[in-house]
Amino acid sequence: MPVHYVTYKGIKFPPAYNSVHSLSFAHNEFLVRDDDVFNITYPKSGTVWMTEILSLIRSHGHPSWNQTVLNSDRMPWFSTRLGLEAALSYPSPRLLTCHLPRHIFPKSFSHSTAKVIYTLRDPRDVVVSYFYFCKMCNSYEDPVSFEQFLRDFLSGELPHGSWFEHVRGWMQMKDRENFFFITYEELKQDLQGSVRRLCHFLGQNLDDDAISSVVQNASFTAMRQNPMCSSILLPADIMDQTKGQFLRKGICGDWKNHFTVAQSETFNRIYLEKMQGLDVAFPWDRDQDPDLTEQ
Repeated sequence: MPVHYVTYKGIKFPPAYNSVHSLSFAHNEFLVRDDDVFNITYPKSGTVWMTEILSLIRSHGHPSWNQTVLNSDRMPWFSTRLGLEAALSYPSPRLLTCHLPRHIFPKSFSHSTAKVIYTLRDPRDVVVSYFYFCKMCNSYEDPVSFEQFLRDFLSGELPHGSWFEHVRGWMQMKDRENFFFITYEELKQDLQGSVRRLCHFLGQNLDDDAISSVVQNASFTAMRQNPMCSSILLPADIMDQTKGQFLRKGICGDWKNHFTVAQSETFNRIYLEKMQGLDVAFPWDRDQDPDLTEQ
């Protein structure tokens, strides 16, 4: 069956969770509080992982909150219908989540000291993960082919809009004191060091045992075994996990098992064009073809 996406400001959103009203309210009327902490990502960039990390930091490493409360209840998706209700009723300080690009993020944010944590991932791995996610999540159209899905990603036609515009929009804040960005690849390489950096940004003083508990309980294995974050509890008419696992691999570089040489070359060319002038070096930039990175 075709999916009739909700469209707001030219961007498509999955209809099961979003409405024009919830998106418009989040954009124009949602009141950001100074002690809010936002977990922001483009889809399939480490959203669930960062949710678990931030929840564990908030509870000083004690895993009971993560293990007994759904991640969407711990950190409401405030631009969705159900998440908006939860966010409005939550006491401070709130942990909140979204995939919103910067230009339709709550307007009240610009007058606050609320903190944003923005997690990015190699866009080639994002494409692969997003492709498999759409095949199992009934709120998204089942991809015709990986080739077509990749074309739609590069042209910004997928739900949640263009990855390039999302990243460029949010990275305009990179020098702000209330903005922290980190990559999926950095989390994989040094989770403990990343947790320490996050604690410093959030003003949370965790001792070594608490840090170790955060790292242990935010591991891929621990998350897969935790029904509060693995989406196992979702009904099959929303998330059909007979078609795959929500937490699929949790690795870096899986794109190499899916991209052809021609697709990789096309991707690199478009990536360099669209990211030109962005004064940030990401871990995956070093992985471009040598003849492209020298340009």
